[in-house]
Amino acid sequence: MTTALLRGIHHSAYRCRDAEETRAFYEDVLGLPLAAALEEEREPGSGRKNPFVHIFFKLGDGNYIAFFDAPASAAPNSFDLVHGFDRHVAFEAADEAALKAWQDKLNATGVPCFGPIDHGFVKSVYFSDPNGLPLEITTRVPTHDAIMAEEASHARAIIAGWTVKKQAASR
Repeated sequence: MTTALLRGIHHSAYRCRDAEETRAFYEDVLGLPLAAALEEEREPGSGRKNPFVHIFFKLGDGNYIAFFDAPASAAPNSFDLVHGFDRHVAFEAADEAALKAWQDKLNATGVPCFGPIDHGFVKSVYFSDPNGLPLEITTRVPTHDAIMAEEASHARAIIAGWTVKKQAASR
């Protein structure tokens, strides 16, 4: 059975400490319009009682970033800043001027933002939201597509070599 290529990400969802604090950050600071707020008493699927609100913010490409405010099921460390390797969200800016404007705006609003870091194929600035979620705003360099095509040509070999190296190190 063949399936069609997935079109994109409708939304990515994360836990938030407080729906209003999260709304203020994503709508007032990042300018993402609040698109929906759904309040429920029970978890979908399990039916377990766990009152929550699920909020969605619309991105410029029509997709969403979403959050769950479910205080009864939040672990004490749910909002500790996580390492960016564990998870992060990378938004995309149109160009380097827009990237710099975002960095300036974030710093001016008291959100520490560092960078830009030149990764070769993109340039990025980094910061975090009030929930401990690492965030990135990135922009593609002019040679982005050519670099990604070159990387795709040997990606499987890189992974195979890495797997061998990792296995050898664990012995």
